[in-house]
Amino acid sequence: MSRLFEPLQIRDVRFRNRIFVSPMCQYSSEDGMPNDWHLVHLGSRAVGGAALVIVEASAVTPEGRISAKDSGFWSDQHAEAFKRITAFIKSQGAATGIQLAHAGRKAATDTPWRGGRPLSAESGGWPTVAPSPLPFADGYATPHELSATEINELVARFIQATHRAYAARFDVVEIHMAHGYLLHEFLSPLSNHRNDEYGGDFAGRIKLPLRVAAAVREAFPAHLPVFVRISATDWVEGGWDLEQSVAFVRELQKIGIDLIDCSSGGTVPVAAIPAAPGYQVPFAAAIRKQVGIKTGAVGIITEPQQAESIIANGEADAVLIAREFLRDPYWPLHAAKALQVDVPYPVQYERAKR
Repeated sequence: MSRLFEPLQIRDVRFRNRIFVSPMCQYSSEDGMPNDWHLVHLGSRAVGGAALVIVEASAVTPEGRISAKDSGFWSDQHAEAFKRITAFIKSQGAATGIQLAHAGRKAATDTPWRGGRPLSAESGGWPTVAPSPLPFADGYATPHELSATEINELVARFIQATHRAYAARFDVVEIHMAHGYLLHEFLSPLSNHRNDEYGGDFAGRIKLPLRVAAAVREAFPAHLPVFVRISATDWVEGGWDLEQSVAFVRELQKIGIDLIDCSSGGTVPVAAIPAAPGYQVPFAAAIRKQVGIKTGAVGIITEPQQAESIIANGEADAVLIAREFLRDPYWPLHAAKALQVDVPYPVQYERAKR
């Protein structure tokens, strides 16, 4: 029996296996709206056998986009536009997820294939916000420090987006607290230099992320799961680290968060990240063991036996696969064959099963 292909039950959602499509920006939206590209991109991964297909980081405000081409979720029109995509994904036996996000001081950049540089107002950029007025890197604008009133408005925006996620028939909401974007900026002492209730010591720095998580959990129906993606470490001395992550996740568990999606890095551009196959899996394993919460492992997971071992060894409850899904939308079907597991194919593709 393959552990990778065992079903996973979280609240009332039954995932057909442990293979999840990681949120991946496509930089292909207009005014945040999904289109045919997103239908084909996300739908083909459901056809390919994934258990959960998570939409890319979708901004809760227009200013929260990484680029002007990012997915958005700040209006009811966005939720309506996603309905045909969630319907198709579900029709193929997969669950649907959306990652709610705000890019913070890393917003207002160009698309990667145009260089990914921060944009000036003259070239289409917009003012950015952050916990403190510290630019991400040379060339980035100094962000506006969020006031207490603006923080309250931000929490309200996450709540509104969560209600839209249910209206759009998403089964899972994931809150983006990783990769140096806004909520991670509040967590890390490298980017949060505030001296009010939302800064300073550990309790202050986790206050807003924890408040957002509690608000989203309350706003999303109790029978459906809420995930949180974190960067388990900044990879920089004096920054956010695994010890703080474990303590933070204990608080997330208390408010009903169901799974921690364990990534890393992104707060500062100078971090030395030792990227290698499975390099972030130990974070998922440590948090799972120390906190007793479900975790997802992500980061250069490309081979079926590698993914099987992660689940079989109890290092994580699911694997979130990104670039390998860009290379092969049908990776789960091919992994099942490599692991000698008989899984159903879409009826339209059955003649290619053997």
